[in-house]
Amino acid sequence: QVQVVESGGRLAQAGGSLRLSCATSGRTASVDYMGWFRQAPGKERDFVAVISLRDGRTSYADSVEGRFTISRDNAKNTVYLQMNSLKPEDTALYYCAADKTYYGGRNLPTRPDEYDYWGQGTQVTVSS
Repeated sequence: QVQVVESGGRLAQAGGSLRLSCATSGRTASVDYMGWFRQAPGKERDFVAVISLRDGRTSYADSVEGRFTISRDNAKNTVYLQMNSLKPEDTALYYCAADKTYYGGRNLPTRPDEYDYWGQGTQVTVSS
């Protein structure tokens, strides 16, 4: 089992920045990918960003490309999501997830059903 805990969400102004953290514990050696997803009220859970813990490869949703950056600190078993140039449409509950399946050189996992462990979420609200 892997435990996932997000933190860092809060109210922010449009154009501002936030950094979310995602700490993992338990059988963390089994995890190959860490992803961030977000879900606004009444909408589906959408992919935001993913990072490979083996080689650092990253992938982003088009809506956040160039504004958000995912990074990892393997020694701390923590993944971060740096969010810059925030927009009101970034308002959502942000989830961190861990995927323990290694896919080799294929595309990084971006679907929620590819992930095995989830946190409870941290709320990000961006005011205009």
